[in-house]
Amino acid sequence: ENTIVIDCDVLQADGGTRTAAITGAYVALADAIAWAKSQGHIKADSKPLSDSVAAVSVGIIDGVPMLDLCYEEDVRADTDMNVVCSGDGRFIEVQGTAEGVPFDRNLLNSLLDLAVAGCVELEKIQKAALAK
Repeated sequence: ENTIVIDCDVLQADGGTRTAAITGAYVALADAIAWAKSQGHIKADSKPLSDSVAAVSVGIIDGVPMLDLCYEEDVRADTDMNVVCSGDGRFIEVQGTAEGVPFDRNLLNSLLDLAVAGCVELEKIQKAALAK
């Protein structure tokens, strides 16, 4: 049994540091596992990762659901949410707060739909990075 520890430092960001760290950490982990398999440290036929992981921030700014909030948007958000998704679109974590006024189920669904779409785009970027 092996343990891989990932420590993330986001060197440049304008909001969304936690979600950037999660998304980047998956790429680092997948790359480390591929390297370990190539070196014989992990059996080549094993599958230690069951799926990819990506995370995004979403929020409601002036009544409009928005994806990947920058700092100025984040501090103005009526609702702020971080969403972590698996590659097959399931939710790993949903953390949200009504910063100003409460939000209803329709807005929640809009935010979750937006978050999943963002995670799908990030997964494409992750795959491209790992293919290099």
